Parts: sequence; structure tokens; C-alpha cells
Amino acid sequence: MPVAGILSGALVWGLIWYPYRVLQDAGISGPLATLVTYLLAMLCGAFMLPRIWRELPDIGWWAVLLVFSAGWANFGYVLAMLHGEVMRVLLLFYLAPVWTILFSYWLLGERLNRYGYLVIVLSLCGAFIMLWEPGFGVPLPQNMSEWLGLSAGMGFALSNVVSRRASHLSVESKAFSIWLGTALLTAPLLCWQGGITLGAIDAQAWLILVLLGVALCSCSFAVQYGVTHMPANRAMLLFLFELVVAALASWLLAGETMELRDWLGAALIISASLLSGKLHA
Repeated sequence: MPVAGILSGALVWGLIWYPYRVLQDAGISGPLATLVTYLLAMLCGAFMLPRIWRELPDIGWWAVLLVFSAGWANFGYVLAMLHGEVMRVLLLFYLAPVWTILFSYWLLGERLNRYGYLVIVLSLCGAFIMLWEPGFGVPLPQNMSEWLGLSAGMGFALSNVVSRRASHLSVESKAFSIWLGTALLTAPLLCWQGGITLGAIDAQAWLILVLLGVALCSCSFAVQYGVTHMPANRAMLLFLFELVVAALASWLLAGETMELRDWLGAALIISASLLSGKLHA
């Protein structure tokens, strides 16, 4: 069940960027679509509230950290995918094993073996190859979308480690914290952009939003069940299925292709993620 939960989440997240792009083309901004879909996910998950309410006195700071790390992972991912190249953004997102190593060491006390250092080297070499541009000096993400993808990957790694550390929280509380965190981070940006306008959303767009909300509710619960019941680094390995789904979807739906150096960088990053299952003795 934990494996099935994570693979189902990877499938949804490998495809979810496309309906958000469809909504953006229909005049619904990424932040607005994100806020509405996550509020709908909270509505779908309202049956969890009685159990969450009982846990409130014991939630603690781990739940707060999970709310904001998971919220940024989701919101940053959507924004990056809306405006960037799908595979480049996703591969920068999947530098997450590097951040998982650091967060696991600080928060879980997990010590590295020799594979840990190899994971770091492979991941950073892959990023270096992908991002290198002659004349620009130090290889860094080249636009805001790539920065968002990189930072969302950090949030993703932190949320997975925190989810495992917060063993006193139920899967229901963890799933609900993802939706709450994403909504909390999205609302201020919308207010800064001029407020929330739902009147312009037509029936077809509402149908897409509702389906997205249901999918997010289901996959968030499934993923939190998975990361709660297996080591964080093994979960990260299973999430690689998302790369396969996204590669096919970006080629078929968006007509995107990758250059040779992108494939080389991808091979190194994927190799690092595959080794992440052997990080700890």
C-alpha cells in the first residue's frame, strides 16, 4: 500500500501541470487555479476534520513546518510548470535527494554511508551540466521558473522528512496540512495581484477545477500514507516514476524536446535518485 500510494501520487503530479496550463489559457491564473483546487481538496477531505480536531492539542511545531514546506512544494511546483520547460523544471525539482540527505541528517539523525556522498556528487554534476551556459559564470537556474522548481524541490524534500519525523500525526492531519499550506501561501499572492475573481470562471473550467480538487485530495492522502510508512529516501526513489510520466506527457501534450546535455544531466540526477535507496547503513 505505501508503494501504491507514492506511485499514484507520482502519476498525478507527472500530469497535473497540463490542466493548469489549460486553465491558464482560459484566462484563469495559476495562483487562482491553485487556490481554488486546494480549497476544493479541503472540502473533499472534510470527513477527516473530526480526527484532526482531536489531534489539535498535540500537533506542535512539526505540523506547522509540514504545512509551510508542503505548501511551498505544491505551489512552487505549479507556478514553475506553468511558465517553464516541463522536464528542466522537474529535473531541478528532483535534486531533492540532495536536500533529503541534509534534512534527514538534521531532523532524523540518519547517518550517511559511502553512497550518500556519491548521490551528492552525481546530483550536483547533473545540475551543473544542465545549467551551464558559456559566458554566464557559475551555473545557476536561468529563469524564475527554474528557481521555483529548485526551491519547490527543497520544500518537497523537507516535507517528506518532516512527515516521517512527525510520527504522532495521523495521515489525515498530514494530508490536510498540505492543502491548508498551499492555500495559505497562495492567497497573499492573489490579493497582491488584485484579489480573487470567481465570476469569470465558466462551467467547463469549473469542471476541470473540481476534478483537480478530487485528484489532489486522493493523491495527497495516498502520498502521505506512503511517506509515513517507509524511509524518506526510499520514497524519493519511487517518486522517480513522475519523471517518466512527465517526459511522455511533455512530448505528447506540449511538444517539448530535450537537448543532449539535458539528457546527460538527467541521467546523472536519476542515477543519484536511484542510489538514494542505499543512503543509510
